[in-house]
Formats: sequence, structure tokens, C-alpha cells
Amino acid sequence: MSWSSGQYSKFEHERNRPIRDLLFNIPLTTVNIAADIGCGPGNSTELLQTQFPHAKIMGMDSSENMIEAARKRMPGVRFEVDDISTWHNPGPYDVILANAALQWVPDHKTLFPELISKLAKGGCLAVQMPDNFEEPAHRLMRKTATYGPWAVKLSEASKRIKRETAEWYYRNLRDKVVTLDIWRTVYHHPLQGGPAAIVEWFKGAGLRPFVEPLDDAERKAFLSQYEEGISKAYPQYPDGSVLLPFPRLFIVATV
Repeated sequence: MSWSSGQYSKFEHERNRPIRDLLFNIPLTTVNIAADIGCGPGNSTELLQTQFPHAKIMGMDSSENMIEAARKRMPGVRFEVDDISTWHNPGPYDVILANAALQWVPDHKTLFPELISKLAKGGCLAVQMPDNFEEPAHRLMRKTATYGPWAVKLSEASKRIKRETAEWYYRNLRDKVVTLDIWRTVYHHPLQGGPAAIVEWFKGAGLRPFVEPLDDAERKAFLSQYEEGISKAYPQYPDGSVLLPFPRLFIVATV
């Protein structure tokens, strides 16, 4: 799947809120070396650098488009194209930040211990993942994919990586770290532009597996049908705004 840094950045202000909350809860005052994995267009890297201004930071993402945007944004930071699931850099890092990235990577039972093993003594793994598979916006993606003429093309798109629960992460990580902080927050984002604004939001992330296999005509029809469903699930207010609830899961683990 390809990523568009421009599409993703349309709602940067809203996407930055959970990053700030995650960084605020990192229990370190001195950070020398940090990594931002799945860094996207560099907005999370920029906030990480602001939080720890003296740290040497590297950013990594599997999308060349995202890395190109990140390099333009922060020319003094080393960014590289790599895949989180095969990231071989051993560190050690004082902080590994993974913001809205690990939900795309399978096998968290193996992945999380591997990331923890790259931490320096006293280091911290800070993770934020969308926890919204059962929200109307995601259920409508799967429903639209199933009941349209594109059903065969999109049969795999609905088989997304399983999201684990907070209890699952606690059970699997508590013996591997010294402190483990897990919490869930539901953000309520007011968006201007009615239901179309919600469609634009998810075109930058969750909708990509559904629209990329389609040709132009199919994509247009899919998005139109999806927006119709969104308009019923998320009512528009008289001023043209809609309210998008967005649950997110946070994990801060210190070794």
C-alpha cells in the first residue's frame, strides 16, 4: 500500500494530540538517543525532538513518500526507509516511539519483546495505536467492501491485523519490563465539512487498503457509498461540523 504524506497531514493538529499525551507520560528527563519508528511525515519526530531537545533522534518509515516529507521537514535528522517488522538496528535507544504505526505490524507477541530488547538500561518504549475497529467508521468500511460490486477485490482488505486488548498487553509484557503503564483515551474531534471530512480523515489511513485495489470509477463509487453510510452514523450539526470519536490505546514500558 502506498502512503500520501499530504493526505495524512490534512488533520495534523488532531493527529498530534495523542502524540503529545504519549510523550508527556514518558518518565524520563534525560534522553541521549531516540528512534521514531513509523514516523510518517515527521510530525511525531518533531514533537519528540521538542520534548527531548538534546537527544540524537532517527526516524524510520516503510513509505518513501513519508520519509521524503520528513526529510524536508527536519533536514537535520537522519530518516531512513525501513520496515518495523524487519528492523535490525540493535540500538540501544533511550526511547523508542511508535505512534499510530504498530497496528499495521503483525505478531505483537514477538514484536514487542524485540523492540524492548533494543532499549538501553532505563529506556522506554512508548506506543500509541488506534483502537477503533468497532467504531461505526471502520464497521462501515467492511460493510461497504462486502456489499458492493468490488466484494471479490476487497475480500482481503477486511481481514485486518487483529487488535489486542489492554489486558493482553499487560499479561504479555508485565514480566519483561520494570514499569508498565497502559491506558485508553477516546478523543472527540470536531471536524468541519460534514461527513465528507470524516471520509477525508480515513483516506489518509484506514481506508487505504479498501480504495487502493480499485480503479478510479470503483473508488469513486465506493467512497460515495461509504460517505452515505457515514452521514447516517455521524450526524452533521447546523454549523456544518461533525464529531468524530476516536479511541486510542497507549502503552509506556520502561526497562
